[in-house]
Amino acid sequence: MIHEITLIPGDGVGPEVTEATRRVLEATGVSFNWDIVHAGASVQEEYGTPLPDHVLASIRKNRVALKGPITTPVGSGFRSVNVAMRQQLELYACLRPCKSYAGVPTHYKDIDIMMIRENTEDLYAGIEFEKGSPQAAELIEMLERTTGAKVRDDSGISIKPISETGSRQIVRFAFEYARASHRKKVTAIHKANIMKFSDGLFLSVARKVAKEYTDIEFEDRIVDNMAMQLVKKPQQFDVIVAPNLYGDIISDLCAGLVGGLGLAPGANVGDDCSLFEPTHGSAPKYKGQNKVNPMAMMLSGVMMLRYIGEKKSAERLEQAIADVIAEGKNVTYDLKPENERSSAVGTSQVADVIIEKLKDK
Repeated sequence: MIHEITLIPGDGVGPEVTEATRRVLEATGVSFNWDIVHAGASVQEEYGTPLPDHVLASIRKNRVALKGPITTPVGSGFRSVNVAMRQQLELYACLRPCKSYAGVPTHYKDIDIMMIRENTEDLYAGIEFEKGSPQAAELIEMLERTTGAKVRDDSGISIKPISETGSRQIVRFAFEYARASHRKKVTAIHKANIMKFSDGLFLSVARKVAKEYTDIEFEDRIVDNMAMQLVKKPQQFDVIVAPNLYGDIISDLCAGLVGGLGLAPGANVGDDCSLFEPTHGSAPKYKGQNKVNPMAMMLSGVMMLRYIGEKKSAERLEQAIADVIAEGKNVTYDLKPENERSSAVGTSQVADVIIEKLKDK
């Protein structure tokens, strides 16, 4: 079977990690027909937008996309191209695994957490009012009139919508993922003790949905306590589900526990299509240096393989990556101890070694 996949190389280091990932994916023996399209700063001048319509059309047609990190140009009309893609394609669930691999220089071991983040609502909805604008002044006046709240006139304002529909959708997704993956516990993150009508709604919905899944343990944690608990004993967590902002922040904390963003893959999933991408940014200062770790992108490819039903190939590729990390010889600088970074290899060399490993599996 040939899989039709949209491939978006991205900006900065994106093309390098994307090419390395394409090579290892093809080395698994799975057949791909790549529809290569471009988005981000690199196409702003040509199309007048960093997110051309044909990019979204390709993803909708193929239903699966693999994307390198992209840069949102300043003054492009988009706060974030990534957020715009998730909203326009209705990719409501963001999955970010946090998994320990032997050989990574870190203080923690035996971590295997799946962070599931709501992807379309919360403060990332993009509903904002600029300081001094007529809209901000009108909103400030309305707030004082209806609630008695006094907001300073020189305030910028962001709105945090959290809906019952969106909360139920993401929490149910988390429980369904836990059940399908034979996970035992779901933890919901919130700040309901302070934000009673937004985070409070999320928590209330989470508790109701949890009652439908009696085979899976459920707990909730206030987000600040969650940050402390993750640093103290991350092994106590299994699946974590969170509103958009907390999910973004806590997933980076989790990445730090297992070695950094170079090992942080991601998937954005909706009912009609899915997009796989590393968590890290485009890192333009490293562009063209053949230096950055491609494994976050490769592990995103592993997630994609599982999603399209190529589970054996996914296991082979993940094991090949794990073997290279464990050996510690042919890895990028971020996976080397401080005193051994001079022996680090480049992006393309990591791909070469993993491809050789795949020949033996």
